[in-house]
Amino acid sequence: MAVVVVESPAKAKTINKYLGKGHTVLASYGHVRDLPPKDGSVDPEHDFDMKWEVASDSRKHVRAIAEALKDDPELILATDPDREGEAISWHLTEALAKSRALKKTTPVKRVVFNAITKSAVTQAMENPREVDMPLVRAYLARRALDYLVGFNLSPVLWRKLPGAKSAGRVQSVCLRLIVEREMEIEAFRAQEYWSVTAGLTTPRGQEFSARLVALAGRKLDKFDIATAEAAELAVQAVTARDLTVTSVEAKPASRNPAAPFMTSTLQQEASRKFGMGAKQCMSTAQRLYEAGYITYMRTDGIDMAPEAVMAARDVIKDRYGAEYVPKSPRMYKNKAKNAQEAHECIRPTDMAASPDRLKLADADQRKLYDLVWKRTIACQMEAARLERTTVDIGDRDGQVGLRATGQVVLFDGFMKVYEEGRDDVVDEDDKRLPGMAQGDKLAKRSVTPEQHFTQPPPRYTEATLVKRMEELGIGRPSTYASIVTTIQDRGYVTKDKNRLIPEDKGRLVTIFLTNYFRRYLEYDFTADLEAQLDDISAGSRDYKDVLDRFWRDFSAAIAETSELRITEVLEKIDEVLAPHLYPPREDGGDPRLCPKCGAGRLNLKTARSGGAFIGCNNYPECRYTRPLAGEDDGNAELAGDGKLLGHDLGDPITLRTGRFGPYVQRGEATKDDPKPPRASLPKGWSVDGMDLERAVMLLSLPRAIGPHPDDGEVIEAGIGRYGPYVKHGRKYANLPEVDEVFTIGMNRAVEVLAAKPDRGRAAAAEPLKVLGAHPDGGDLAVMKGRYGPYVKWDKINATLPKDMEPDTITLDQAIELVNAKAASKGKRKAPARKAAAKKTPARKTPAKKASAKKAKPSADDAAE
Repeated sequence: MAVVVVESPAKAKTINKYLGKGHTVLASYGHVRDLPPKDGSVDPEHDFDMKWEVASDSRKHVRAIAEALKDDPELILATDPDREGEAISWHLTEALAKSRALKKTTPVKRVVFNAITKSAVTQAMENPREVDMPLVRAYLARRALDYLVGFNLSPVLWRKLPGAKSAGRVQSVCLRLIVEREMEIEAFRAQEYWSVTAGLTTPRGQEFSARLVALAGRKLDKFDIATAEAAELAVQAVTARDLTVTSVEAKPASRNPAAPFMTSTLQQEASRKFGMGAKQCMSTAQRLYEAGYITYMRTDGIDMAPEAVMAARDVIKDRYGAEYVPKSPRMYKNKAKNAQEAHECIRPTDMAASPDRLKLADADQRKLYDLVWKRTIACQMEAARLERTTVDIGDRDGQVGLRATGQVVLFDGFMKVYEEGRDDVVDEDDKRLPGMAQGDKLAKRSVTPEQHFTQPPPRYTEATLVKRMEELGIGRPSTYASIVTTIQDRGYVTKDKNRLIPEDKGRLVTIFLTNYFRRYLEYDFTADLEAQLDDISAGSRDYKDVLDRFWRDFSAAIAETSELRITEVLEKIDEVLAPHLYPPREDGGDPRLCPKCGAGRLNLKTARSGGAFIGCNNYPECRYTRPLAGEDDGNAELAGDGKLLGHDLGDPITLRTGRFGPYVQRGEATKDDPKPPRASLPKGWSVDGMDLERAVMLLSLPRAIGPHPDDGEVIEAGIGRYGPYVKHGRKYANLPEVDEVFTIGMNRAVEVLAAKPDRGRAAAAEPLKVLGAHPDGGDLAVMKGRYGPYVKWDKINATLPKDMEPDTITLDQAIELVNAKAASKGKRKAPARKAAAKKTPARKTPAKKASAKKAKPSADDAAE
């Protein structure tokens, strides 16, 4: 009957159950085509022409779909209901048409469903449509913009800022958020303030506490009691006076449930409650969706289908009672500006399938499904009813005023099932106050002052970062997770205790971009571009116009940086970061003066690794360095010449600190020996625990354990970039603990090495197809390459044209390809060295000279 194509085999398996034998359900395994990562894939000079290639891994899947169409001449595209899903459907039809597997007469239908259930799939099959081209054009515009920014801006970074890896249209803006938050934290200066709390007793002997809110007849602001002395005066004022209740006010209040999940709120809540990263959350949600347990997980929508609302109300009534069901269903309005991604909320496909009934085996799926189910049920439950009580207390002459607040839950409502998590702890008075009446005299048990300091803004978690991106209109549901993951993978940001901390290279990239490409890192500019993409998807804007306007200004900005020198860039970054890099000294001295030599000045330097550090410009006479963040106060004595631990074999052994942290050193740097033996402190070793013995042990590494019993080659133990290890020849095996490096014996070392599997050399790649011999000698074979299949002959690699399949290419076609490639590269058309032993016709030898000259690598060579 028909070939049905979805993205993943898991989704195909679930859908196959509902469609039956009349359909062939196949998976495309994601996008089947992409822009090759080379210059010219998007061509602004020719109306932004985009050159797509079928990915090498996708060729077999496209062939499988093409083969199936021979027997079932009808194509149904059932990819996900968003821009990406629409784009996959479009790519697939284009690829199949190009390979002539899809004829003009072949019926092509597009179906979408928000949940993989029998009813949803059946209904979708009954209501097919065509591929939504406005959605596809929005995808094309986004992909072209991302390519133009990444492919043009990243090389600028590589040339002007050593160690920088990449820049992106949205990722760089996201990185800016994290860097600016870190700079806010560094610039923050804590402010001291005090509060006063009284422990009081009612006439009936019930105890409670109240805080001071007025003094000397005036209402207190947060910072009015600024010192310990002022706090003590306030304590005395309260202690010296008799206190009575001046008013009691009880107000009813209600709390409504949170809206059901959309993509961003699901990621935020999974981070708060389980510490799940955005990528882990979306991967888990994808598996739940493909198994048919929840609706589509990439959405800006929070509305629920009417049948789902009624099903939720039935579950609430059955499980919790009629009093928990509101009189009318709760309706939630979508936040999305257009309907492109405003699908239904993320909810269970079957409300009656409670987490305890479903019994999922995977722990992450179990936790996330429990979260989705509870949030969905709670959003249709009755509000919680509360009573908030405020008691004001004062003295007879009105000199002091105190206040106690309390709250009690009269009816728990939705809170019986679920309460939304919070990013920052809010102090709420959820306690119940004892019964009191106006005029009651209160006894004082204690009057206590408490010191406080203002806190810097917290670092972003993945949850709060996604929330901020959503508020600013940066990114979309389908991109949040990948953006947050990319900046971590690039080494621009690290995660510690679920908080995102910018690395030095991330900070440098941000400062560089904000100075030389400021407009493209503006939050408003990025959000406006997202709004234009929404307009394209709604069919109200031409995507080529958007690309043209963007490229005109962006290409000019790129051109302006062509004359920039690295020293200029570093000087500019040094200037911008100066208040953070060189804070004022307590003695009023020059913060840039080198603390070691006293003559040089400190400035910003970059390392080959891409990191940055502060160093003395009097190098190499002075080798002082420190991290960007400044000297650790606890390690101040290690700066400069460091701390002397003692002497070994006549050499001073010192403990120092550098740009990569604390280390030990033997002797001093001299002109003859500018780099004396050094060893970094391994993970888990503290500066306080270092002594001469431990330092000498570190400096003696690698340590010889003894000859291996099999071949007599010495086994060594040491500490490398991946931690402690033992080594035998070219074989390395990790050790679980650092201390074992100094104690491990022969038996244990042999055991650890034996447990490590032999990798050996990487096996030579197997050809996809051996074609035969070239007339000039040497074999021709089709190989699998990074950028697609290619023909290999000696050192000549020729990429297969897009319309030529590896399994159909002939020997004559291959000879024609490699000969053309050899001619274009100026290489000889001659046999490989291996072929010299074969009997071949005599040939002219002068051409051999040309082969000695190394040709410039090309994309075809990269295929190898």
